[in-house]
Amino acid sequence: MVTHAFGNGAVANRFDLSGFTGEGYDKGRSIPVQILWLAVSRLIVRKWWCPNALRIALLRAFGATIGAGTIIRSDVKIHWPWKLTLGSHCWIGEEAWILNLEPVTIGANTCISQAALLCTGSHARRSATFEFDNGPIVVGNSVWVGARATILRGVDIGDGATLGATALVPHDVKSGEVVLAPKGVSQP
Repeated sequence: MVTHAFGNGAVANRFDLSGFTGEGYDKGRSIPVQILWLAVSRLIVRKWWCPNALRIALLRAFGATIGAGTIIRSDVKIHWPWKLTLGSHCWIGEEAWILNLEPVTIGANTCISQAALLCTGSHARRSATFEFDNGPIVVGNSVWVGARATILRGVDIGDGATLGATALVPHDVKSGEVVLAPKGVSQP
């Protein structure tokens, strides 16, 4: 990593992205399966006209584990279905994005509201080549993730927790805890 000092005393990190290797990241399926999934997802699964039953069947065909009674609305982006486990009777709202470079597990009776982001991917900011720093996400049973809330990599959300709209969640949340936005203040 190259550092650069500015006139005001600030130091900026500079990466050599040409050396990025992606070491340690396993996509979990072959390139042809990845390409097929991306095509099926964009052409069918994410469309408003795709019935929920077909959406669920296609996700399962690509390796997702999905419990009974789960509803996944249109325009939900799921990066790799083979790294997704959903409990029974989950609701996934429009425009939610499950960026699951690593496994995402969501418990039963959990609601992921519109445009929420579950992001298992990151980069090591101290790495000279900006290598991955990914981690799985686990969301418990009976959790409500509010609209546009963001859960970052490596986070476990306990049963019965509530994440308010636009909450940013970079750390574990205890069972029954409420995390509000915009400051992410936790309340028992």
